[in-house]
Amino acid sequence: MEIKKIEGIIISEKDYSETSKILNIITKDYGIISAIAKGCKSLKSELRSVSNKLTYGYFNLYYKVDKLSTLISVDVIDNFRNIKTDIKRISYASYLLDITEQVMKQSTRNDIYDLLISSLIKINEGYDPMVITNILELKYLDYLGVMPIIDRCAICGSNTSIITLSSSKGGYICSKCYTNEKRVSSKTIKMLRMFYYVDISKISKLDISEEVKKEINTFLDEYYDQYTGLYLKSKSFLKGLNKIC
Repeated sequence: MEIKKIEGIIISEKDYSETSKILNIITKDYGIISAIAKGCKSLKSELRSVSNKLTYGYFNLYYKVDKLSTLISVDVIDNFRNIKTDIKRISYASYLLDITEQVMKQSTRNDIYDLLISSLIKINEGYDPMVITNILELKYLDYLGVMPIIDRCAICGSNTSIITLSSSKGGYICSKCYTNEKRVSSKTIKMLRMFYYVDISKISKLDISEEVKKEINTFLDEYYDQYTGLYLKSKSFLKGLNKIC
């Protein structure tokens, strides 16, 4: 049986017998793989602390293609301690793991993994988790094949006099095509486009007003509901959390 060292992050865990778990791992080079962590629930097991959701590292595995692999050990890169000690951050991180899993089922592009890891690192460093999540959500729409039009009017194609966003109409709306859509600020229009082009790993400052954050988040929530067919429990939880926080 071949032993491989594979970079990845645990996206979910499931009990398997009284002492073991089945781990689903998003990896950099092998897509999503499943592995059994034998005896990891035992207090004395060396796998106990590394067989949990959000463990990010190099997984040493008895690797089986398209079958259940076996975890030997993990060389941890980052345990995302700051995320795990904050309910809001861990809620956003859990959603990012869920949505990335769904995106990877529809796209084989290798940079999906890098986008996820960069996003988690930024949330762990203390950057606004809603903003980081919205940036990743916007980029993922491209991978899902339902990218909104954010470089011209979604109706007539004009790249001038853009005055608002419309999820139902597919993106930017100019003054000539505007009917009764809710208006957003000009900063929101500009910021949404910046979200698409920004390199998440190079973000060093996020100076965005609450109004702009709310308008972008609302647009993306509505857009995902209308065009992606993705209905994730972690997203529903986030929506409820944001109402009370």
